[in-house]
Amino acid sequence: MFIAPPERAELERRVRARSGRAEEARRARVILMLAEGRSYREICEDMRCSHEYVARWKARFQEHRIAGLDSRHVGRTPWIVTPKLEARVIAMTRQPPPDGSTHWSSRKLAKELGIGHVTVTQIWARAGLKPHRLERYMASDDPDFEAKAADVIGLYLDPPEHAAVFCVDEKTAIQALDRLDPVLPLSPGRAERHGFEYYRHGTLSLYAALDTLSGEVFGKTTTRHTSDEFISFVNELVAQQPPRREIHIIVDNLSAHKTKAVRAYLDEHPNVRLHFTPTYSSWLNQVELWFAKIERDVIARGVFTSTADLRRKIMRYIRRYNRNARPVRWSYSNPKRRIAAASDSSRTGH
Repeated sequence: MFIAPPERAELERRVRARSGRAEEARRARVILMLAEGRSYREICEDMRCSHEYVARWKARFQEHRIAGLDSRHVGRTPWIVTPKLEARVIAMTRQPPPDGSTHWSSRKLAKELGIGHVTVTQIWARAGLKPHRLERYMASDDPDFEAKAADVIGLYLDPPEHAAVFCVDEKTAIQALDRLDPVLPLSPGRAERHGFEYYRHGTLSLYAALDTLSGEVFGKTTTRHTSDEFISFVNELVAQQPPRREIHIIVDNLSAHKTKAVRAYLDEHPNVRLHFTPTYSSWLNQVELWFAKIERDVIARGVFTSTADLRRKIMRYIRRYNRNARPVRWSYSNPKRRIAAASDSSRTGH
């Protein structure tokens, strides 16, 4: 194929160019290789392209010469995200769409504004907006929230000297689920698979006490979660401590924790004190963090052939966990924002 000297100079310039479109350099290189007498097969192997690609740009060059190698459709000019456009996207994202849906998608908002959906996605990423996400919360309606929260946080941050502090709660109705179909184990490229059908062997309740100083957990499984079971668990917990040691137990507002039998037990054991978290404030009880961990590690994907098997696996997990137990590093970013502790409450006001 004949190429005039000026054309060759332009093609070689495009090949050597460090700026501009890479595709223009590629087309110029194809034409130069054709001029050298290279076959279609050689060109396709070197340039990693198809025969149709070589034939198309050869025909364009023969018909229009250098101008034939220019792109006929150079694409849309990219959007320039100005502060005004970014503010408009953010403002509209925070308002519900007019079609009655609950939130915007990037493509729906882009169509509404007449911009690219990638631009919307980039603005959302910079602003930390995730319209598809939804988080729920429970606001405490306890009129004594500040006092109770300060009491509990004081036990974490500055516990009474020589006293033991435990976070106690029940994880109720743990199901001993057995899979009817074989479990397909984890393998490269495939996650572990469980069959859809299962068989219930019964349920257990787990009482757990987290030692805030060491992080160790004392656990006990029961078939029920009554006030008598709670007292029995607390009694076993107290029996492990030195005589007359001051013991503080943080619990929630379950009715089983406030019965006459519980009050009678506390009267008989003046060294034991219960501290109640505010209503709807389970996040203040550190044992909930440990419950979330055993749920992930043992219960959620566990296969249990009986309640005895469930009990055995739970207690085995607790024993192994206690070998490397660590306390929770409790912190509160700004106590003045919501928690107004009484003076010296962390030592004498519990």
